[in-house]
Amino acid sequence: MDLTVSQIVRVLGQSQPRVSRHLKLLWEAGLVERHREGSWVFFRMATRGAAGELARTIVDSLTDDDPVLSLDLERLDEIRRDREQLAAEYFQRNAAKWDQIRSLYVDEALVETNIQSIFSSELIGDLLDIGTGTGRILQILATQVGRAVGVDLSHEMLTVARANLERAELRNCLVRHGDMYQLPIESQSVDAVTIHQVLHFAERPEAVVAESSRVLKPNGKLVIVDFAKHQLKQLREEHAHIWLGFQNDEVNHWFRGACLDAQSPIVLGGMPLTVVIWQARRLGAAGLRSTNS
Repeated sequence: MDLTVSQIVRVLGQSQPRVSRHLKLLWEAGLVERHREGSWVFFRMATRGAAGELARTIVDSLTDDDPVLSLDLERLDEIRRDREQLAAEYFQRNAAKWDQIRSLYVDEALVETNIQSIFSSELIGDLLDIGTGTGRILQILATQVGRAVGVDLSHEMLTVARANLERAELRNCLVRHGDMYQLPIESQSVDAVTIHQVLHFAERPEAVVAESSRVLKPNGKLVIVDFAKHQLKQLREEHAHIWLGFQNDEVNHWFRGACLDAQSPIVLGGMPLTVVIWQARRLGAAGLRSTNS
């Protein structure tokens, strides 16, 4: 799990300078990953490449009856419980708002089933979920992808997502702090991108689509889940929606501008809100040359 230096100090019962020194050595050896999130720096065990395999081999070789390790794990459970408490408090403050919106459209389980079905016929190595929120999309697709990363700008939502992923023991899923307009992801580095109920909050949804296209590999898949055009203006005042849904034509226009080839959308009718799952693929090198010529 993602841990700060102070949390690792709390688990190991060692001094901060000693822990920081060891983390530096482990990071330089490629055995741990680190990333900055505001004023915090998080560390976690490496999961990719030869170093990740070595790290996993070392950890798996530890014996369950080691008294020192058992005490460490007890302290780690305390940190996990603290995170879950923070997540529960956040849900308690916002549950009524989310339940009110969910009551306006089709069952979320039906939406999730369709998302899983979209990715069931192909191998997805790396998935990026933009505006990951509670990390729900990572959870439902965890078994269908090699590695899943969720990005969100809200530190509170990242706390909730981490608690959910840790509870489900999804080692191939992680979350990162990031802006959907400037993703902390290399160009052409992921196989698929999901944007679930996020675009109606975006000031510039076409820019989010373009940034998604940037990080997709050629032939990579973009899946957007959002509302069809509607007239529920109260969602602007009560729930901070900037856009009252979208039309197929405007979404397809964004796709074309971002070198994406639109596919047939999935329409899930609801009362009064209809959910649409828009899909597109990043054009390959030949397609990009044709577009630019």
